[in-house]
Amino acid sequence: MTREARPLVFLGTPIAAATVLSELIRNGFEIAHVVTRADARRGRGSSTTPSPVKQIAIENSISVSHDMTWLQENSNRDLLGVVVAYGKIIPSSVLSHIPMVNIHFSLLPRWRGAAPVERAILAGDMRTGVCIMNVEETLDTGVVFARREIDILGTHTTENLTADLAVVGGQLLVDTLNDGLGIGIPQQGETTYATKVSTDELRLDWNVSSIDVLRRVRAVRSYTMVGPQRLKIIHAEPLQDPVKLHPGLCDAAGIVGTRDGAVRLVSVQPEGKAVMDAASWLRGRSGQEIIQFS
Repeated sequence: MTREARPLVFLGTPIAAATVLSELIRNGFEIAHVVTRADARRGRGSSTTPSPVKQIAIENSISVSHDMTWLQENSNRDLLGVVVAYGKIIPSSVLSHIPMVNIHFSLLPRWRGAAPVERAILAGDMRTGVCIMNVEETLDTGVVFARREIDILGTHTTENLTADLAVVGGQLLVDTLNDGLGIGIPQQGETTYATKVSTDELRLDWNVSSIDVLRRVRAVRSYTMVGPQRLKIIHAEPLQDPVKLHPGLCDAAGIVGTRDGAVRLVSVQPEGKAVMDAASWLRGRSGQEIIQFS
């Protein structure tokens, strides 16, 4: 096998995709074009902000578009597409002319779909990884050209695990393109699906185990209710000493009861306010020693 010589067209949007694009540029691969989401409006003003991928493309004088037009107009060229968290379905009319590989943040066929990192944390998986797979019309079913595994640590959140996987994925893609894609290996093993996290799943249930509560805090933007107000739980930690509180009761030390014990709040975000440490939030509760979360 020989080094991939085809110019690359890169499709992606968030920071993780920008990490991979930067690695490709750093290693001398020709990026013919970038496709990413349209600039997004932030805050209350009318100004818009380019996606992280677009920002990298601009810094490196790479042409950018926000739909499939460029790919359709250049479908006769010998290109290879690289897809990383693009966020949209790529039509068959494009795939039939431009072969594409995808960096998927799971060990396929486990966690095919939109939220593989979140689902791996929620399920308590001990390991995950990156697969470089062929893009097909069906969801994450293509042959796998390369894979690399990493441990899921107790400190991993969706954000920092995704960042770690993006670094691993960028390095693996460079190695794979340097060696040549080869023919790929069909996926083997039990298939599971990583459905998008629903709004209902963001609300914490204190009637589950402490382990499950902590996994949910690490995996999603979880919240609980304090009366009519939402309180986002940014970070929580396990307790070394056994404590027994009724599920959902939070004491003055920020210890909250669960089905089988308790967890300690570390940082929170009250509705309409900035993130703060839990101790500061508790001090501002007008001396309330016990709070009932729901």
